[in-house]
Amino acid sequence: MSLKKLILVSMIFVLVAAMAGTAAAVDTTDDKTISVSGTGKVSSAPDTVIVSIAVETEDTDAYKAQQENAVKMDKVLSALKGMGLTSDEIETTGYNIYSYTSGDDSIFGSRKTVYRVTNTIKVETMKVDMAGEIIDNAVASGANSINYVSFTLSDEKSNELRSQALDAAVVQAKSDADAVASALGVSIVGVKTVNVGASYVPVSYNYAYAEDAMYKSAASAGAPTSVEAGDVDVTASVSIVYLIR
Repeated sequence: MSLKKLILVSMIFVLVAAMAGTAAAVDTTDDKTISVSGTGKVSSAPDTVIVSIAVETEDTDAYKAQQENAVKMDKVLSALKGMGLTSDEIETTGYNIYSYTSGDDSIFGSRKTVYRVTNTIKVETMKVDMAGEIIDNAVASGANSINYVSFTLSDEKSNELRSQALDAAVVQAKSDADAVASALGVSIVGVKTVNVGASYVPVSYNYAYAEDAMYKSAASAGAPTSVEAGDVDVTASVSIVYLIR
């Protein structure tokens, strides 16, 4: 065999040996593990209320409908700011103008082109105890649609409770791992991997308050709207792989 062929054969042999060694290193493991998951939940009173408020106006003249809407919304905004709400707590979330053909029972007469203007704002504030007052003042000032009332948590409060929920999730996972290890007659000696799942902070929507506020406005009852915020649950999950022997 020539020198060139001998060198080539030797190189191929070394390459094959290296590949075999690598495969063995990947496929071979002595780790014995238990995989578990845990979920933690922490409940808290919400510290943020969100109220969606709208002013709707109609007219056969688009400009008149728009101007009437602007006047009414200006009164609503003035009333809300008069309560102590700031511009940072109030934002416009929608503005829409569309037309439709009136029916026989319309106040504008039959088969008229009517323009409807809808201006929607959102009030988001940590003054949770003012939720009912916000609704009442908005309706009294000209708002004729309360789309929803919702309760949730601020980012700061949510992060604080998420940490607590994660602690609870880890405790649950460890408890399950200990129970399994005990049943198998093995011992937990360490943690191989940990995967933290996304946390969940629900937003509680309540449409009943909106309907109640509009009904009272139409009936001129004058009684304040009562809004009760229930607890909000924050959940978090973890998946842990424990080493055993």
